[in-house]
Amino acid sequence: MDTAAARPVFRTAVPDDVPALVDLIESAYRGDSSRAGWTTEANLLEGRRTDRDEVAAVIARPGSRMLAVERDSELIACCQLEHRGDHAYFGMFAVRPTLQGGGLGKVIIAEAERFALDEWGVAEMHMTVISLREELVAWYVRRGYVRTGQLTAFPRRDERFDLPTRDDLQFELLTKKLSA
Repeated sequence: MDTAAARPVFRTAVPDDVPALVDLIESAYRGDSSRAGWTTEANLLEGRRTDRDEVAAVIARPGSRMLAVERDSELIACCQLEHRGDHAYFGMFAVRPTLQGGGLGKVIIAEAERFALDEWGVAEMHMTVISLREELVAWYVRRGYVRTGQLTAFPRRDERFDLPTRDDLQFELLTKKLSA
């Protein structure tokens, strides 16, 4: 295999990407397809993770960027970055479930951090993770993120989205100092 062709290509998502991005995000978080990877939330939440309106809003919002990751012209991953003053917020991180566990996530988060530091000059990256997802939290800690112990209640959105299967879900804020 040509290694140049196998390298991921990073680009800013555009409105035409919305349907494929929604499908990717849903496949990584919810339903049976998400169980092929290790980042599934299907055992904690039912309903949809996102929809076209939410993803389109991320793409259109000033100070926000949806990073699309392609390999051989095929969408394989994405993440949201949002400039929030002295820090950037990292969210909607999704890698195709069948590609999880192969090191792609490390490459993507490093690129997201590079972008936030170089393009926005922020000193820190923030994210929220469901605190019960110990394996995922541990993965971020290995990437240099720090558990803050700052917890927020899991939001109750429209009944089509994020339907908890248990009552003890909450988000924990993780942070990482960025340096050149």
